[in-house]
Amino acid sequence: MTEHTITDCLLFQDIFDRPVVAKFDQRQGSSDGGAILLKAAERRLGLTSGLAVGLRDDRQPGKVQHELRELITQRVMALALGYEDANDAARLAGDPIHKLLVGRDPVDGADLASQPTLSRFENAPDRKELLRMTEALADCVIARHRKRLHGRARRITIDMDPTDDPTHGQQQFTFFNSHYDSYCYLPMVCFLTFNEEAEQYLVAAVLRRGNAAGSLGALGILRRLITRVSNAFPKARIRVRLDGGFASPEVLDFLDGEPKVEYLVNLAANAVLKRKAEAAMKRSRRASKLSGQTEHVYGECRYATKKTWPWKRRIIYKAEVVRAANKEAKDNPRFVVTNLKQSPQWIYEKTYCQRGDVENRIKELHDGMQIGRTSCSNFLANTFRVLLTAVAYVLMQEMRLHLSPTRHARAQVSTLREHFLKLGAQVVVSVRRIVLHLPQAFPYRDSFHRLALSLGAQSG
Repeated sequence: MTEHTITDCLLFQDIFDRPVVAKFDQRQGSSDGGAILLKAAERRLGLTSGLAVGLRDDRQPGKVQHELRELITQRVMALALGYEDANDAARLAGDPIHKLLVGRDPVDGADLASQPTLSRFENAPDRKELLRMTEALADCVIARHRKRLHGRARRITIDMDPTDDPTHGQQQFTFFNSHYDSYCYLPMVCFLTFNEEAEQYLVAAVLRRGNAAGSLGALGILRRLITRVSNAFPKARIRVRLDGGFASPEVLDFLDGEPKVEYLVNLAANAVLKRKAEAAMKRSRRASKLSGQTEHVYGECRYATKKTWPWKRRIIYKAEVVRAANKEAKDNPRFVVTNLKQSPQWIYEKTYCQRGDVENRIKELHDGMQIGRTSCSNFLANTFRVLLTAVAYVLMQEMRLHLSPTRHARAQVSTLREHFLKLGAQVVVSVRRIVLHLPQAFPYRDSFHRLALSLGAQSG
């Protein structure tokens, strides 16, 4: 009797007109048949090969069963398919589709790496290797869009945002953060937006300790990103949008010193700024009292701190009074420091408020990709996990990019996974070819076909 005899055969006796038996015995079957699309997207980007170059392999050559590129590919593909835990490798190591994605024969090829092997792999990279891989991810994303846009873009917007990653164990460098009221990490994610496109493309994800200051690491990331984007798109204007946590003197001085960079940085309210916006707040309060609704008035001023700002910068503000049902009216002044020349209302509504779309991408990373599954005890291992999750998300964004003419153009990554990747398949191998037998009654077959062709497949 095998270990899984009880669960490998199920009998449904009284549901239909005859007994139904369900057996988990299809050795050449997989529930991830659509993942071949991921492999096609990865081949166009060259992500896993680029990351593998940054790793050092100290293993004895004669004892190596899993190359570094194979380990990266195995882990990235599993993350994209929704298997965020390395423990899942215990079942997936022999899956024919997963073996095919790594480059092995789906039937006769050796099984993939086990959970202990993957865990040792995650704990192996040091800081320098992680930095090289982070730069390789950024270079790959920028090169992809440079090719897509033929090196021409009017404006490229860089958005950076921190997010909380609650922790529940003894992870290294996890600290209590009063703002989020939990023990956590504070990863920082960066996105690129080209021209007026709706999508924000992930270009970097860096894990930070739980008590990190808002701007920690921002300056180094901005320097590298702006240099790379400027080299790839020399004629494009670069716009940087940042949350209030990044409004440090060092970051603002750096942005002011970049001649081709426009910036908008949220600024925390203080007594001086509130005093400068008080006249507008009074008008907003009167308008809100008359209408009974939320009202706001825009304005601007010049402002400098006493010690940290060397000169006065332009501040635009939204003097807002918020009204909600059964609640008292509440003042909600907002301040943004910028070097743009347009009107305050245009800057705030047409430019700064677009940062809200980045929140949707961050929700995808958490809910669709489980970027918060940083359960290793070692901080660098968790950093590696965040990086691999970012790579998997870039692959999903590449798929979504090719679905732009369809109704899946703005689909969440979880929807893309469910509709295109989680597809039952039987794998048949012959001397001449590998055939994936997919369900004929597949409701998204037309979109699947379109996506496959755009990723390099051929009809026939």
